[in-house]
Amino acid sequence: MSKQQTDIPYGTLDLLILKTLETMGAMHGYALARRIEQVAGRILQLSQGSLYPALVRLQQEGWIQTEWGVSDTNRKVKFFSLTKAGRKQLEVEIQNWDKATALVARFLETTT
Repeated sequence: MSKQQTDIPYGTLDLLILKTLETMGAMHGYALARRIEQVAGRILQLSQGSLYPALVRLQQEGWIQTEWGVSDTNRKVKFFSLTKAGRKQLEVEIQNWDKATALVARFLETTT
């Protein structure tokens, strides 16, 4: 990520991937990265070095699955999609995010 782009907190990428797959359905890695960047308003740029290890980890956890298919450009690619366990984990990730942001908000509101 360049200096003008925002670093995301550790673990946030999993939430972004799971939510994007829930919203958009099955996607290949390149399209997934571009969609996350688009929604982020281009203040976030994902590299293959951060995205693909996260996808492998999520697949090992059983939260996403892969299937080979053909992209819009007629290339053989892996499509990633949510599993039932992934949908449940997305709910957990959202709850964890809500708790973490509420905690930080309390500290930011303190005026002592």
